[in-house]
Amino acid sequence: MTLRLVVFDVDGTLVDSQELILGAMAEAFDTVGVPLPPRTKVLGIVGLSLPVAMARLAPEADGAALVDAYRAAYFRMRLQDAAPLYPGALDALDALARDPSVLLGIATGKARRGLLALLNAHGLAGRFVTMQVADDHPSKPHPSMLHAALAETGVSAERAVMIGDTSFDMDMARAAGLAAVGVSWGYHPVADLHRAGAVAVIDRFDALSAALDRVWGAPA
Repeated sequence: MTLRLVVFDVDGTLVDSQELILGAMAEAFDTVGVPLPPRTKVLGIVGLSLPVAMARLAPEADGAALVDAYRAAYFRMRLQDAAPLYPGALDALDALARDPSVLLGIATGKARRGLLALLNAHGLAGRFVTMQVADDHPSKPHPSMLHAALAETGVSAERAVMIGDTSFDMDMARAAGLAAVGVSWGYHPVADLHRAGAVAVIDRFDALSAALDRVWGAPA
């Protein structure tokens, strides 16, 4: 049996964390005393590791202080109200898990602590055989996360697919030699996903299976 690997981004792909991220950003910038950038600019950096994201949002500010303030605000807010899964996400994960040839992975700009708390909150602990986080890698779109996922699972790049909502995910996949499938409900415009190399962009999770079949050459 030839194994295949499906690697998911988290924020904007599996989890609707938009309001949580925006709220934590607003508090962080207020704490540090720096004007908050426009909403579209804040959402545009979702997926990057926090130090890189803060440097892009406020290059003149104390980036470390912004990162610390954001993490504190995000941690407190998520304890009050965990970000929900997008509609159909759990069903899609269940369907993939029923195929013994498919392994599931994660590549996220989140820290390990935040990722594990999120997975536990949604009963997803143990579903993913490889979990690559910002603690251990350069920020997306550097391909380090995907290289590690392939090494951990023994799956070749040709049999692996990245699922994400940002051009950073698409660029990372292309750099690592993976096909990438975009989702339209996240933080970057669909046109940006196509320009960054997405082989398909889906509008709902129940279209994922057919998109993967097309990538792997199986009948839809």
